[in-house]
Amino acid sequence: MSNDDIRRGDIRRFVAQAARQEQFLEVVGRDEAEARFRRHLDLTPKAAEVVPLGAALGRVLAEDVVAAVDVPGFDRSSVDGFAVRAADTQGAGEDTPVVLRLNEEVLSAGRVPALAVEPGTATVIATGGMLPRGADAVVMVEHTDARDEDGALLVEVCRPVVPGGFVAAAGSDIGRGETVYHRGQVLTSREIGVLAAIGRAEVPVVRRPRVAILSTGDEIVAPGEPIRPGAVYDSNGAILAAAVEELGCEPVRLGIARDEEETLSLLFEQGLACDALLLSGGTSKGAGDLSYRVVSRLTDPGVVAHGVALKPGKPLCLAVTKGKPVVILPGFPTSAMFTFHEFVAPVLRALAGLPPAAKEAVSATMPMRLGSERGRTEYVMVSLVQGARGLAAYPLSKGSGAVTAFSAADGFIAIDAQAEALEAGTPVSVQRIGRDTAPADLIVIGSHCVGLDVLLGRLIGEGLGVKALNVGSMGGLAAARRGECDVAAIHLMDPKTGEYNWPFLTPALDLVSGYRRLQGIVFRKGDGRFEGKTAEAAGLAAARDPDCILVNRNAGSGTRILTDRLLGDARPTGYWSQAKSHNAVAVAVAQGRADWGVAIESVATLYGLGFLPLQEEHYDFIIPKDRRDRPAVQRFLAALEDEGVRDRLHGLGFMVG
Repeated sequence: MSNDDIRRGDIRRFVAQAARQEQFLEVVGRDEAEARFRRHLDLTPKAAEVVPLGAALGRVLAEDVVAAVDVPGFDRSSVDGFAVRAADTQGAGEDTPVVLRLNEEVLSAGRVPALAVEPGTATVIATGGMLPRGADAVVMVEHTDARDEDGALLVEVCRPVVPGGFVAAAGSDIGRGETVYHRGQVLTSREIGVLAAIGRAEVPVVRRPRVAILSTGDEIVAPGEPIRPGAVYDSNGAILAAAVEELGCEPVRLGIARDEEETLSLLFEQGLACDALLLSGGTSKGAGDLSYRVVSRLTDPGVVAHGVALKPGKPLCLAVTKGKPVVILPGFPTSAMFTFHEFVAPVLRALAGLPPAAKEAVSATMPMRLGSERGRTEYVMVSLVQGARGLAAYPLSKGSGAVTAFSAADGFIAIDAQAEALEAGTPVSVQRIGRDTAPADLIVIGSHCVGLDVLLGRLIGEGLGVKALNVGSMGGLAAARRGECDVAAIHLMDPKTGEYNWPFLTPALDLVSGYRRLQGIVFRKGDGRFEGKTAEAAGLAAARDPDCILVNRNAGSGTRILTDRLLGDARPTGYWSQAKSHNAVAVAVAQGRADWGVAIESVATLYGLGFLPLQEEHYDFIIPKDRRDRPAVQRFLAALEDEGVRDRLHGLGFMVG
């Protein structure tokens, strides 16, 4: 047997092993998984440590703080004026002022009085000055007139005061023995100021739990390093570290572990020295998934749940050792962050001494049909939009591998495990993410374009809150008709007339001209099937070649309508593929997964692809008439006419004007 035969045999065995990857032994429901996890955890907040007041910002108090002093510590004036006996000012008026003799003393802040205020006398006092013996009120300087008469300093009081007038009494703000703050309170700048006011130079706080974070996988590359084919940057490590810090914990970054068991085991042991250990990736039982193999060695109790009936997040692995949480999060970013916030974040809050996070749910309507997979509860990230009929929950259905879905979401909805779909118009309950999210000033829904990014970037830079949802031209048109957006970005061609956008208007909608983009066939440079031909000829020839693979666009997009017009009744290889953006088309062609597709010229240039012009299309904006006068819409229209914006659009290859 030759060496090549041996190598082929090894490859076959490796492929066979990978194909027979172990399945999850037991997939449990979300609540059962959480119950098993919590049952073995020690959720006692970490021990107290004393830190200087200057280092206490954002920390959690470990015990109640009791004031040892009064604030203020003495009766003091709250205005500039004269310390008096209130009884001496009775009957004073503009026409009948009361005349008092001034003591030879000026009480500025920080000076201890030497002279008492006797009946018929007054003492000059500044704001914050200590009230002298005998005085029980302060007259504002604006209500007096001082004079020198025969060598005597006198003051005329033109308005009476009552006892305690313009006096901040000792202990009126904080009294000695008063509990100022309670255990578990997060210290902000406001609390820091109060602690300083009662003389606290140090404060007892809960020790920050140390949370080890380890990304795993041969495909993971640290940000800043050169990327290679098939590799992805480690976004999970960065976002988990930030999320851990937001929860009052200290992230311990262990870096990236390659798919090599000895190295992974060493880093795993380092992580166990912390208060919690989070691994990202390798949670399945397939070839190369080593994280589970290492974690499964824990036996006290070790793994308590591996496989949870939810989407995203089925591969989640929960383990406990010595009362500490050890969690393998799925490698895909949306899955990782969703399972982190559902299962891990509440545990870390408890260890950090924080109370459970308040949850807020709002009612909304699903604006479009949303399919689901039966057999497990599916959680879908959504963006909330205020429409004429209430809130609409637009699904951010980018998949569990998306980096942006969680960060762009206002909340999520749960689809029952037995449901196959949510129909358009279905009422849903949205669990909010981030309670302090401000509503957007401008809502733009429709087809994405880098030119639109330029427009919106100008507005965001000017301080306008903008929410943009990329759901395709038809989705934007439908949103405008329902009154769910201020602007719908579309490039829809009427197949019958070849006209763009105008035929789709209703009496309630206005059309604002945007700019024009050149659509065409993209291909790898040097491909003789396309090079030097017209788009029409090349497209029809490619459609007849079964080895020439098309990457198509999603149904409802303007580009799909244009592609169908080019192909007629032909359905070439790859026709049923559903790329959701021009970039996705270009990437598929550039990487050789497809040979051709239809996209805009600027994207072809960006990816170094060949381009055959097909048709100039109009990328325009639909605005509901009842929203046109909104200030944010007017600012959008002004930006569209701005010379600087138009120059940038022209520089990107768009035709303006």
